[in-house]
Amino acid sequence: MGYVTAAPHPRSDAAGPARSGRRSLAVALLCGALGAAVALLSTRQSWSEGTATVAGGDFPLTAKGSDVTGVPAALAIVGLAALVAVFAVRRSGRLLVSGLLALSGAGTVVAAVLGASDSSALDEKAAAASGNTAATAEALSHTAWPYVAAAGGALILLAGLLALRYGRLWPAMSGRYERDGTPRPRKAKPVDPDRPEDLWKALDRGEDPTGPDPAAT
Repeated sequence: MGYVTAAPHPRSDAAGPARSGRRSLAVALLCGALGAAVALLSTRQSWSEGTATVAGGDFPLTAKGSDVTGVPAALAIVGLAALVAVFAVRRSGRLLVSGLLALSGAGTVVAAVLGASDSSALDEKAAAASGNTAATAEALSHTAWPYVAAAGGALILLAGLLALRYGRLWPAMSGRYERDGTPRPRKAKPVDPDRPEDLWKALDRGEDPTGPDPAAT
């Protein structure tokens, strides 16, 4: 009579973390890239509108996101750079870069929300249009673009949180190591027996210069 063991198969144990790593990597890349693009695009749109009183009547005013604050765009670029840098570092370096990615997203959200009700940019435009430094914008209205920028920051923040949680399972950029982390074997260089310097170099590498050429086998 046979027995059935409940011991898990080694391959099934390793497959779970591998799948989680692949899924989290895909989601983080998508969220980080999309969030940075949304935040950058939103800062180029109109965030607030108003009017200034001049001699000829009311003068329309418009303030873009970049006029209100440059923080969301700057942090979106930092977040995008951190997303790429995650794959260039390992261990503690990856943890630090992942934290920077998350902080960039959080900072983008805060700066965009604070800029949604900021009228200082319109006031400056009103003072310049009227020639009166004490003039302020009137008939103020705000658009939804600051909150779109905040949504982009939230996506960057999500990418950073995924990197903090699953970053250790993600691959790293390296041309010196194979996927399993072992160094790639060095190919033996052909030795010219008529050149003494080649013989000495082969001996320094631990090779037998008098042996058969590995490339010829």
